[in-house]
Amino acid sequence: MADGNDEIEPDATVPGADGRSRLMQEVAEQMDAIEGDFGREFEIGRVITIVEVKTPDGNVNVRVRAGQYPWVSLGMLEWAKKIVEAQIAG
Repeated sequence: MADGNDEIEPDATVPGADGRSRLMQEVAEQMDAIEGDFGREFEIGRVITIVEVKTPDGNVNVRVRAGQYPWVSLGMLEWAKKIVEAQIAG
């Protein structure tokens, strides 16, 4: 999440934005953060995207895309979970 604020409806952060624009905004903000931390000399390795998708009929779905073996994806998700837990702990 760009700002970590779960009180704001995601598409409300960009007036008139559609889902594609919202997702592209998130990716751009992530790239800006990575470049801020690592400069411009880095490679992007494996990527996992997790997106909450709300449909007009009120259903909420989660879409996960991971281009590696499932056990690699699970390891990355477990590592990410630990990072988020550490951030919460301060």
